[in-house]
Amino acid sequence: MDILTLFGAIAVSLMLLFYALEHRSPAFVLAFAAACAASSAYGFAQGAWPFGVVEAVWAGVASRRWWNRRQATG
Repeated sequence: MDILTLFGAIAVSLMLLFYALEHRSPAFVLAFAAACAASSAYGFAQGAWPFGVVEAVWAGVASRRWWNRRQATG
C-alpha cells in the first residue's frame, strides 16, 4: 500500500467515524467537513476528479451544517 492509498483510506475512515458522532457536538460536524476535504484532496491526487469534486461539495455542505449548528447552540 502506497502513502496516497493510506491517506485516502484514513480520510474515508475518519469521514465515517465523524459522521457517526455528529449528533454529539458541532465539533464532529466540523471534523466531518475536514475529513471530506481530505477525501477530496485524495480524489484529485489520485486522478479521480469526479470523486474529488463530490467530496469538495460534501465538505461545503458539512461546513454549512456546522455553521448553522454553531449559530443555533451559541
